[in-house]
Amino acid sequence: MVDPTPRSRLDAEFSPSRLAPNFPAILEECAELSRKAKDTTGFATYSYGPHPAEAVDHFPASEPGAPLQVFVHGGHWQQTSKDEASFSALDFVNQGYGFAAVGYGLAPGRTLPEMCDAVWRALCWIRDNAGKLGTRPDAVHASGSSAGAHLLAMALCTDRRTPGERPPLASACLLSGTYDLEPIRHTYVNDALGLDAATARAHSPLHALPCRTPRLLLARGEFETGEYIRQQKEFAAAARRAGNQAAELVVPGANHFDLVLGLGNPADPLGARVLAAMATR
Repeated sequence: MVDPTPRSRLDAEFSPSRLAPNFPAILEECAELSRKAKDTTGFATYSYGPHPAEAVDHFPASEPGAPLQVFVHGGHWQQTSKDEASFSALDFVNQGYGFAAVGYGLAPGRTLPEMCDAVWRALCWIRDNAGKLGTRPDAVHASGSSAGAHLLAMALCTDRRTPGERPPLASACLLSGTYDLEPIRHTYVNDALGLDAATARAHSPLHALPCRTPRLLLARGEFETGEYIRQQKEFAAAARRAGNQAAELVVPGANHFDLVLGLGNPADPLGARVLAAMATR
C-alpha cells in the first residue's frame, strides 16, 4: 500500500533538525564528550563480528558485577558512529555503572537487515561476555536513540535462535524512535536504505512485538515532529497490548538531538528514570 501523504510533507516529518536549530552544536558536544570519556578512562574496544564496524567501545565500572548500560547511536541509519556515542559514558561510570557504545555500520554500505542483525549479535555478545566486561548477564541494560531506538527495538523483538536461549535485557530505553518503517519508504531517508514494502514491514518493531525485557521506557523530547510523536504513542500502546510494561516520558524543553545528553544524568528526568531502572536488582 502506497502512503498517501505527499513526499514533501513526509520528508519534513522525518527531518527533526527543523525543530532543533542548534543541532550542529549538539552533535559537536556529543563528539567532544565522547573524546573526553576516552581520554580520561581506561576504555577498550572489542570486536563482536566480522564486519569492521561491528565493534563495541566499553567503559568499565569500578566494581565487578555492576550493571552495564549499552547505547545504540542514531543518525537515520546512515550518519554518525559509535565514535561519537560515548557522551554519557562518564555520567554512568560516575554513578558506579559500566557503559558500552555499539557500532553496526551504515547505509548504503550496509543494508537495514544487516544492521538489525549486527545489533542483535552485539547484544548477544555482550551478554555472553558479561564477566569479561565486569557485569552480569542479568544486569545488561540498553538504550538507543532515533535509528538506534529502532535497531534496539528490533533486537528486543526478534529472537533468531531458540526462544529463551539468552536472557532478556534487564531494561531498555527507546529514545525518539521509528517503529513503523512504511512511511520511511516514501522519504529522502530511503534513498540510502532502499527499502521495499516487504523489507520495511519485516523490520518494523511495531509488527514484531512483544519486546523481551521486563522494563521498557519510551522517551522523547518536547520538541519533536508529529510523526515521531505518533510513532512513540502507537508503539507504546501496541507494546502494552502485547504484554510489555511500557512507560512513556516526554522531557520538557528537549529536542530530538539534545534529549540523549541527559541519559546518565541523575538530575535529568530521563537520566533519573534510566538510573533508577539500573539500580533495581
